[in-house]
Amino acid sequence: MNSNKPNVMCFSGLDPTGGAGIQADIETLFSIGCHCTPLVTALTVQNTQNASGIVAVEPALLVQQARAVLEDISIGCFKIGLLGSVESVEILHTLLKDYPDIPVILDPVTIAGGGYEFGGDQVVDAIRTLLIPLTTVLTPNTEEIMQFSPAADNLDACANELLDSGCQHILLTGTHAQSQNVVNKFYSTHQDITSFSWPRLEHEYHGSGCTLAAAVAGYLAHQLGLHDAIQRAQRFTWEALSHGSRIGFGQHLPNRSFWNKQPQ
Repeated sequence: MNSNKPNVMCFSGLDPTGGAGIQADIETLFSIGCHCTPLVTALTVQNTQNASGIVAVEPALLVQQARAVLEDISIGCFKIGLLGSVESVEILHTLLKDYPDIPVILDPVTIAGGGYEFGGDQVVDAIRTLLIPLTTVLTPNTEEIMQFSPAADNLDACANELLDSGCQHILLTGTHAQSQNVVNKFYSTHQDITSFSWPRLEHEYHGSGCTLAAAVAGYLAHQLGLHDAIQRAQRFTWEALSHGSRIGFGQHLPNRSFWNKQPQ
């Protein structure tokens, strides 16, 4: 990896549990040797069981923050998570068009672990039409990818529809499938599907998708090859989850500093 610490700009929501969102991005990127420039897209009301509210940050403020940083600091990758409004999606679309050479990792957060819907159909439609065509790597789970391709009759068809729209690659996570192992699938246009099998962990986790997407962004910012970055991001995420703990009444939180062995 690069000897210089690369910078990743993250657009994510603020999760007051510290398990997901912008804190997950910061912890993940710090752990893999990157610097995170954090932009909070929304404030949320949530805990480890479910979410119950969201307030989007003013889009004009969001883009002013982003442009101020981009004029000052070299950014190696964009990572996008929760977006709280159609206006936020529109403003990010304009920003990404101005920086076409920076890779974009999009984690399309639409539903909380407990079932709360963050943005609704309008935000889903806006992400589908404005952001996914500009995305380098999309990291949905099976429920999310079906939201973005509702007319497709299977997961492969969902992925192909999004690739046809302009998305370059998709890492589809298989944690929601009823399988012995978790099988993640990597899709690219006109290429064979690559499958990754990971031992299924016992618990459910709050912030796993944020961790994975941020790790992909970080390893790409280190200028690793795409497949190496995808592999390493999955390994980091699995280790963070396997070392996680339950601090509330709901899902476990990943331990993204699992590598930091404290003296006994």
